[in-house]
Amino acid sequence: MASEEPKAKKAKLSEEEKTESPTKEAPAKLSPNSLFGMGNPLLDISAVVDKDFLDKYTLKPNDQILAEDKHKALFEELVKKFKVEYHAGGATQNSIKIAQWMIQDPHNVGTFFGCIGKDKFGEILKQKAKEAHINAQYYEQEEEPTGTCAACITGDNRSLVANLAAANCYKKDKHLDLEENWELVEKAKVYYIAGFFLTVSLESILKVAKHASENNKLFCLNLSAPFICQFFKDNLMQVMPYVDVLFGNETEAAAFAKEQDFETKDIKEIAKKAQALPKVNTKRQRIVVLTQGKDDTVMALSDKIETFPVLKIDPKDIVDTNGAGDAFVGGFLSELVQEKALDQCVKAAHYAANVIIRRAGCTFPDKPDFN
Repeated sequence: MASEEPKAKKAKLSEEEKTESPTKEAPAKLSPNSLFGMGNPLLDISAVVDKDFLDKYTLKPNDQILAEDKHKALFEELVKKFKVEYHAGGATQNSIKIAQWMIQDPHNVGTFFGCIGKDKFGEILKQKAKEAHINAQYYEQEEEPTGTCAACITGDNRSLVANLAAANCYKKDKHLDLEENWELVEKAKVYYIAGFFLTVSLESILKVAKHASENNKLFCLNLSAPFICQFFKDNLMQVMPYVDVLFGNETEAAAFAKEQDFETKDIKEIAKKAQALPKVNTKRQRIVVLTQGKDDTVMALSDKIETFPVLKIDPKDIVDTNGAGDAFVGGFLSELVQEKALDQCVKAAHYAANVIIRRAGCTFPDKPDFN
């Protein structure tokens, strides 16, 4: 690996090496709307609860589930009964938020599209997105309430209950196709969508992915969950030819490899085979980035496999690993949109994930301590 290190340092995602002037110019100034995300916006509602509350809704202390009918009243009760904190959430929105936090200035580098309800939780979500300095342009409808994710905290445990509701109602013709919204899409140079959105609006993803490919911009996708690789395989494989950067963790990678008949459980081999899948824009080689918790992050690019050690952390400093994957991607995107070298993108990704797992929920201090 050591001998390949200098090459990794230089690896850029543009089709031609950047020539550096003798005066060492500052990196290109970022403009608003350079980074675009589209996904399922959820209002995260977290509170410290008691065992009785968990028992009432048959929740395990440490779990992640989708809300069923029996959980309908949980969200209102949580707000009425306990001291709650609100945050703009959902996988893609989290990553855009983290990228913006890493970048700091200018504000609104990140744009986010998704569907919410015209209700109290929707208003709070708009406010929280604004506080995170992202340009959230939501499609607002009245049939379904705003999606929510309750984080019920007991001691060191968090029981997550997600109610997608309005997030499932995104419509390409009602929002993405509108001229003023599509203009925001065109302004971006890097696009990121979590695999969860494959269950909502495949046609919206394909429209954005094709735009990126035709204009030689970067389109990034996350495998997001084993069930996406299994039950939404057809949707996933319709988008894959447009994917320039593919993210995933070890369990998602294993599920993807099984569904694709890769006949290997070796993470480096999986990365290589995913990297070699057919691709529309041949000007760019696909990059595959797979995380493995505390073990090395694996990156496949052209004929090389790079590995990057994760930042060490004392297990007692880990508060909550739930947002780690979203934070990793957010850190990576913050450098990618600034056209930094790939090893710098991974370094930022590891830094962001390391910050997030020390805190409850996908939250962060005022400023990053990263350079």
